[in-house]
Amino acid sequence: MTIKKTLNGKDLTIALEGRLDTMTAPELEKELQSSLDGVNTLTMDFSGLDYISSAGLRVLLSAHKRLSGAGGMKITHVNEIVSEVFDVTGFSDILDIE
Repeated sequence: MTIKKTLNGKDLTIALEGRLDTMTAPELEKELQSSLDGVNTLTMDFSGLDYISSAGLRVLLSAHKRLSGAGGMKITHVNEIVSEVFDVTGFSDILDIE
């Protein structure tokens, strides 16, 4: 998985490419822990994300909770496979998905 970060003031965009699964979720979690201080809004760009597992969902939920008091988190450019995972797990009701 490739992680690309863009910080614009207090708005952080993270673009993911590849698979967010058991092997790569710790990498994203570590990246978020070191990047979210002082951030109000987080945009997760999933245009290059092919797959997400429960380990990836856990990382997203943690980031969502951390930013719920600030500007929040949104997820953009979700493909059909990832969208189906969000629907089946109920995450589409929890997360702001555009």
